[in-house]
Amino acid sequence: MARGIPSESIRRSVARKLALQGLYRWQINHGPWQDVIQEIETSEDMPRADREYFRNLVRTVCESHAELDAALAAWTDRPPGELDPIEHAVLLIGTHELKSCPEVPYRVVLNEAVGLAKRFGATDGYKFVNAVLDRAAKALRPHEH
Repeated sequence: MARGIPSESIRRSVARKLALQGLYRWQINHGPWQDVIQEIETSEDMPRADREYFRNLVRTVCESHAELDAALAAWTDRPPGELDPIEHAVLLIGTHELKSCPEVPYRVVLNEAVGLAKRFGATDGYKFVNAVLDRAAKALRPHEH
């Protein structure tokens, strides 16, 4: 970190955290994804985030949630709609990154998702998130796994 500017990896981590918060809200109270972005962009953490990465995560996950849920259904033991909203949001972000962000190594996707699940999810929810995204990585990125 040079001169108090967070590194790109830190900025993306903060973007994922903010996206998780927005996607949690979006699941509980469906509305336009633009409203979610507008609401979260006022967060005190936003100056430390990769704003474009945050916007892309929220927009893409909201727009493609049905496709992402269909993929998740193959790797979970229950329908995505029955998942805890925090775990579901983390899995949506992770699945999106595995499918659409090849520049992010799968181990980074898993580590970030597990970290979010540990911080915001149920006590052992991170274990579930790790197992699901590990299965997803094997299917979506067999060349990396």
